[in-house]
Amino acid sequence: MGLRSQRRGPARGPRRGGRAGTAPRVDAAVARFMLGSLAAIAVIVVGGFLALRSVAIDEAEGDTRDRVRAEGRLVESAGLRDGIVRGDRAAIRRLDDLVSGQILGGSIVRVKLWSKSGTILYSDEPALIGRRYGLGAEELALFRTGGSDAEVSDLSAPENRYERPQGKLLEAHTPIRTPDGTQVLFEIYQRFSAVDANGTRLLGALAPPLVGGLVVLVLFQVPLAWSMARRLQRGHRERETLLSSAVEASAQERRRIAADLHDGVVQDLAGVAFGLAPLAAEADRRGDAAEAGVLREATGTLRQGVRALRTLLVEIHPPNLESAGLRVALSDLLSPLEADGIATSLEVDEAPQNGRGGGSDELVYRVAREAIRNAQIHGAATSVRVVVTSSPGDGTRLVVADDGAGFTPAAREQRGAEGHLGLTLLEAIVQQAGGTLAVRSAPGSGTTVEMELPAR
Repeated sequence: MGLRSQRRGPARGPRRGGRAGTAPRVDAAVARFMLGSLAAIAVIVVGGFLALRSVAIDEAEGDTRDRVRAEGRLVESAGLRDGIVRGDRAAIRRLDDLVSGQILGGSIVRVKLWSKSGTILYSDEPALIGRRYGLGAEELALFRTGGSDAEVSDLSAPENRYERPQGKLLEAHTPIRTPDGTQVLFEIYQRFSAVDANGTRLLGALAPPLVGGLVVLVLFQVPLAWSMARRLQRGHRERETLLSSAVEASAQERRRIAADLHDGVVQDLAGVAFGLAPLAAEADRRGDAAEAGVLREATGTLRQGVRALRTLLVEIHPPNLESAGLRVALSDLLSPLEADGIATSLEVDEAPQNGRGGGSDELVYRVAREAIRNAQIHGAATSVRVVVTSSPGDGTRLVVADDGAGFTPAAREQRGAEGHLGLTLLEAIVQQAGGTLAVRSAPGSGTTVEMELPAR
C-alpha cells in the first residue's frame, strides 16, 4: 500500500472509528435482560427476607409479651411470698425452686424480679440479688398501666452483664403482686435465635412459591425479549439497507442532473456563445462598434456562465472520482485554493478498498469538499491540509485542517440558524453510515474536521 501525496508531511496512522451503526446482538440483549431479571429477583428475595424477619420479630415480641404475662401469673400464684420484698431467704428459695423447675429452660435463659425503686429482689443469678440499677420510664409506666412490654435487650447495660454470654436476647416485663398487694416487676429474657428461627421458617414457607413465580415469569419473558431483539436487529438492517439505497439514489440523481446539465443547458449556452463570436467580427467589419461591443459582452457573459455551470457540475458529481480516483478528485478541490495563494497539502493512502469511486470515497469527497469550501470562504485560511488514511481492518479516516480564523460553538449554531447546514447535514449522514464526524475549532486556532468510517 503506497502513500501518494502532493506535498510530503508526517503521516498519521489510521484509527478505528466509532461503530454507531453496528447492529445490536440478540444474545447480548437477551443476556442483559436476564441479568436485570436476576437482579430484580435477588432484590425481591432479600427485601422479602427482611420484611418477613421484621414480621417475625413483631410476632416474637407479641408471643414474649403473652408468655411473660402467663409466667408472671404462675409466679404470683404459686411461688411469690411477701418476704421476697425484704430479702427473706426462705421466700427466695421458694421462688428459685419454681423458676428453676417450671420457667427456665428452652428459650428462657434468665428471670429477674424488680422493686419500684430499681432493686433486683430475685434472679436466678444470685450475684444480682440486692443490686440496684434503676428502672426505665417504660418499665415504671407498667406499674401504673399494667400489661406487658417486650424489647431487644441492651446487653451493654450494667444490669445485663451476666446475660452477655448468651448473645442477642429479647426481654419482657409485666407487673405482679405479692400476697399483701405490693407491686413488683417480673422480667424474663428469651433467646433471640428463636426469632431468627421463626423468620427462617416463614421465609422457607413463602420463598419457594415467590421465587418460582418470578422464575416462571422470566422464562415467559425470555422468548418475548428474544423476539423483540430480533425485530430490533432486523429493523437496524432494514434501516442500513434503506440508507445505502438512499445514498446510492442520491448519487445516481446527482449523476443524472450533471449529465442533463452538461448535455443540455451547458451545450446550448456554449453554442450560442460560439455563434455570437462571428457576428461580433462582422459588426466590426461594418464599422458598427456599438453592436460589436454588445455582442462581445454577451459572448463573455455566456462563456462565464458556461464556466460557472461546469464548476457546479464538478461539485454536484465529480466525473474524475470514478475515473481517476479519490486523490485526483481531492486535488481538483484544492486547485482553486492554490490559485488564490493558499498553501495546500494532500496525503491519500490508497488502500485496495479505496481504489476507484468506492461508497466511502463519495462520502469522503463530500465532507472534504464542504470543509475545504468553508476554509476558503469563511475561514480566511492561509494553509489547508487534507489527509486520508484507510485500511481493510480499521476503515477510512479523513482529516481536513486549516489555520484560519476559527469559530466558537455559538457562532456555528448561529450560522445553522441562518440556514448554513452543510457540515451539520453531513454529520447526520456520516452517523447513519456508522461513522463519526467531529468539528473542532476555536477563534484564532483554525478548524479541524475529522471523519471516521468503519470498514465495510
